[in-house]
Amino acid sequence: MGKHVTAAEAVARIPDDAVVTVSSSSALGCPDAVLKALGERFRAEGHPRGLTTLHPIAAGDMYGVKGIDHIAQDGLLARVIAGSYPSGPSNLPMPEIWKMVVEDRVAAYNVPSGILFDMHRDVAARRPGVLTRVGLETFVDPIREGCAMNARAAASPIVQRQDFGGETWLHFPNIVPNVAIIRATTADERGNLTYEHEGAYLGGLDQAIATRNHGGLVIAQVKRMTAAGSLRPHDVHVPGHLVDLIVVAPDQKQTTETQYDPAISGEIMRPWDSFSLAEHGVEKVIARRAAMELRRGQTANLGFGISAMVPRVLLEEGHAQAVTWAIEQGAVGGMPLTGFAFGCASNADAFVPSPNQFSYFQGGGFDQTFLSFLEVDVEGNVNVSKLGKKPYLTAGCGGFVDITAHAKKIVFSGFFEAGAELSLTDTGLTVAKPGKFAKMVDQVEHVTFSGRRAVAQGQDVIYVTERCVIRLTAQGLQAVEIMPGIDPTRDIVAASGGRVQVAENATSMPVALLRDQPMGWSP
Repeated sequence: MGKHVTAAEAVARIPDDAVVTVSSSSALGCPDAVLKALGERFRAEGHPRGLTTLHPIAAGDMYGVKGIDHIAQDGLLARVIAGSYPSGPSNLPMPEIWKMVVEDRVAAYNVPSGILFDMHRDVAARRPGVLTRVGLETFVDPIREGCAMNARAAASPIVQRQDFGGETWLHFPNIVPNVAIIRATTADERGNLTYEHEGAYLGGLDQAIATRNHGGLVIAQVKRMTAAGSLRPHDVHVPGHLVDLIVVAPDQKQTTETQYDPAISGEIMRPWDSFSLAEHGVEKVIARRAAMELRRGQTANLGFGISAMVPRVLLEEGHAQAVTWAIEQGAVGGMPLTGFAFGCASNADAFVPSPNQFSYFQGGGFDQTFLSFLEVDVEGNVNVSKLGKKPYLTAGCGGFVDITAHAKKIVFSGFFEAGAELSLTDTGLTVAKPGKFAKMVDQVEHVTFSGRRAVAQGQDVIYVTERCVIRLTAQGLQAVEIMPGIDPTRDIVAASGGRVQVAENATSMPVALLRDQPMGWSP
């Protein structure tokens, strides 16, 4: 029997109570056709039941690629362990998986993406689970939530504190996958996989090895098949001896709302002047000030939100290639993309498998990271992973915890308040009406980043807002730069309830940030 089967035939091989690992990053690399067939089989047969699914990065989105929502069914899913979950704006319906999470219908965990990739590597090598310092004193730590997203998960812990070598570590015992569902572009008849139309390798190779090393089933969804022996060995990323079944889905999207763009997969190089610049406004002002922390020749990581605009600031200033960007999906160099294509890059120098990229991040090898925040508290803790009132507005932690654990320098970006009316001119920024919700709070809802631990480790941490630049110190949050037009007493100290104090030697933020023209700045 050949390896080429229909999606229905492939998922018929998945038994009850299986642990299924899925390679995906939202719609990027999502094996959506196989997940759809799995959901359809359960609706028709009531099997397989009681699955545990592992998602190092989210499977599916809220814009047309359902991913995990295909299998978000009572009885089918018993437990979900994911680095991130589908997220989107409040004007779209809540994803089915989020309904299951908030209604406590499935045991749901949010585990940092890098740790989840580490878990696969340790399972593959039959080591005794992941021992890591990533996540200490955050929601990952058992002294807080221990990764649990609801009561059902809290009742079945998956992480514990462990003393080893005179230090405290987090230990994640092995969870062995029985099935891996991965995706590529082309498969030959032997199951060798190439990724020429993909925007990233993600972690499919490691997930396949972990599964095969324990006698499990590996299903690969691809766009097309070719004859055995027709693929160049250097192009094969997952060798055929690791792949059991091949499902052809010719219409698989490259990423969210992108059927196929050869620049995303590195097959062509876009002219640098073809990239759009950031639209002028308050968010761009924040991104500009964040960009000013960069120095030529550095390697920097980039997260979603306002921070994603920073490369466009460099582009506008004529220094698009002054910095090497490294993003968790695996692209190195080039121009990180924004919007629905976030997680991809055009004109990249290389695509690194995500597990390797996270080893680099966890060890703090890069110069600095640019990330966003939902809220910050008096200890400098940051929450990006939980919003109780609108949970699906955030994807969870993703790689945030891995990236910040040992980063030398962290630049957080965000608005000082939520919903404030701001007036922006060439000479200053004023607060016309205070915000509806405080973002500088006494205690964050979820500790995705530990300020106290950062201070103890000597990490350089700043928070760039439209009103000021805040530095994390042993004495708390101090505004060290003030935006022209801002009243420090009213708009910073009082607006934060005294949680942010103004440094005695505070300076003014450059007025060039405010103008609708290049700043004339060089990294």
